[in-house]
Amino acid sequence: MPPPAAISHQEDEFRANLDAGLWIKVFKRALRVRNYLLLLLFAAIVTSLIESSLVFLIRWAIDGAVEHGTAAPFALYAAAFATYSLAFGTSVWFFIRISGNLAHRLAHDIRLEGFQRLQELEFSYYDTHPIGWLISRLTSDCDRLARIIAWGTRNIAADFFYVVIVSFALLWMNWQLGLIVIAALPPFAVISIWFQRRMLRSARDVRRYNSQIIANYSESIQGVRTTKTLVREQQNLTEFQGLTGRMFAASVLNARQNAFYFPIVTTLGAFASGLALWRGGYLVFTDALSLGTLVAFVQFAGHFFHPLNDIARMLAEMQAAQAAGERVMGLLATEPKIKDSAEVETRIKNEKLKIKNESEADAVAAVAPDGHSARIGAVEFRNVTFHYETGPDVLTDFNLTVRTGQTIALVGASGGGKSTIVSLVCRFYEPTSGAILVDGLDYRERSLLWFQSQLGIVLQTPHLFQGSVRDNIRYGRLNATDAQVEDAARLVNAHPFIMQLEHGYDTAVGENGNRLSTGQKQLVSFARALLADPQIFVMDEATSSIDTETEQLIQRGLETVLRGRISFVIAHRLSTVRTADCILVINKGRIEESGTHAELLAKRGHYYELYTSQFRRELEAEVLERDLAC
Repeated sequence: MPPPAAISHQEDEFRANLDAGLWIKVFKRALRVRNYLLLLLFAAIVTSLIESSLVFLIRWAIDGAVEHGTAAPFALYAAAFATYSLAFGTSVWFFIRISGNLAHRLAHDIRLEGFQRLQELEFSYYDTHPIGWLISRLTSDCDRLARIIAWGTRNIAADFFYVVIVSFALLWMNWQLGLIVIAALPPFAVISIWFQRRMLRSARDVRRYNSQIIANYSESIQGVRTTKTLVREQQNLTEFQGLTGRMFAASVLNARQNAFYFPIVTTLGAFASGLALWRGGYLVFTDALSLGTLVAFVQFAGHFFHPLNDIARMLAEMQAAQAAGERVMGLLATEPKIKDSAEVETRIKNEKLKIKNESEADAVAAVAPDGHSARIGAVEFRNVTFHYETGPDVLTDFNLTVRTGQTIALVGASGGGKSTIVSLVCRFYEPTSGAILVDGLDYRERSLLWFQSQLGIVLQTPHLFQGSVRDNIRYGRLNATDAQVEDAARLVNAHPFIMQLEHGYDTAVGENGNRLSTGQKQLVSFARALLADPQIFVMDEATSSIDTETEQLIQRGLETVLRGRISFVIAHRLSTVRTADCILVINKGRIEESGTHAELLAKRGHYYELYTSQFRRELEAEVLERDLAC
């Protein structure tokens, strides 16, 4: 389990001031749903006008009762107050409904766009961004940003219009009393800024610790098997308690700051209202002010500081949410490093115009950038050098040509560059220098969707999705029929074990296929890859984690699977690559030896040493197992 510092390395530091540029970008994105924003502003103005009219109704009713006594039109007053209540309730309902719709719409759009961007980004992005961090971006950060935009806009707009209306009303009713109330604004601003800075820091700490807890929790769940096998439960619990303890302390501090702040500003508002009441009472006594006006004035004065406090709180919330905004907007603004060039996009667009009645995949597949068939005849590495974002070269001046029908086996020590080679073939990464050619043309000049749709990949650790066996095999080609799904399973010898399951092909596999054995999951993944009918087939240690019996089942189906395809096989068990057309011994990013199984054994080089030592270990294991059985 990584320490908290490692988990929080993506967190941004607290900044005291609002980043206007960031929020301009955020609200520009919100303008995509400008109809909701316009309705929200309209509702804010209407609600503020209706809310402020209550004080004038009170003034009218009191002055009328004082002047006319029992002859005052009380029924009219009652009707006016009933009308006000209905109008105010309707406006608030409309206000909340629009705000809620806007928040949900923004969260939906941002989350959808963020997920789409994650699907487009290259593998190197995931090398530097932990899963927990990415989950937090599309969940809590996304929701928080949407709430800030929707409810923050609502509160700030409504409170701003209310303060403007009240300020004019105070000065209009009596400018002397109005200045008494407004004079409390400077100390109110000083107190608010002082407290908001501190509350913002503690809230920022709460947010940071919450992000760390999410990342810790995510990694703990994903690594639960490792945790149990290494008996790390107590240490993990201790680390998690440390994180939750720090979040608890920051939350308590934030609550205490709020507990001090609100009584202080409330007292300040009450003091200003009291001064206005004292001075206004004298004016009423001298007949310089009506009783209704004084009551209305005190009502306005009492409500004057609440919207100001709300505005200060929302600005602090926006300040606290800046980190979330930067992370979400940063994700949305991240451009994939591996994508179609402008020329390829133009070519695809023109092809789509020509093939209006065909699907997008068909239109992309029809694009042959070199003017020839879209079928792949050869893949060539030409002087390829590659290194990851950090670290030395993994491949150096690498050259290789593979033609249709050939199977290339990659063997050698771990870290030699075998997986990097197939990752480059699949265009999960692109060469740092040099080029990978498909039928003589740099594959960066071909459609990424077209090229990767020609790939079939089986990894060492198969990943199955929740659903049935049939659904997981059909994931290789979503429009495949049930018969095609079953044919693919038969080709890799998966059909017999599937039919023995409780519901056959409709059996649920569980989360990540945990209801199936490792060998069964691997057979399903083979069937899935084969169903896609790929032109390039990649097996990355695909048989290293399964039993010998399952491996033999797969081997019997491989001849059919690999026929007529370009195949790359990374193998730990050298017995699985004896039939390969060419075996490459990869060492430190270079080809140390190459040839068929027989040729390499005859050379008595590195491959000979690897094969004989592994064969000797397997033979000793068989003898030991036989002796133990006896």
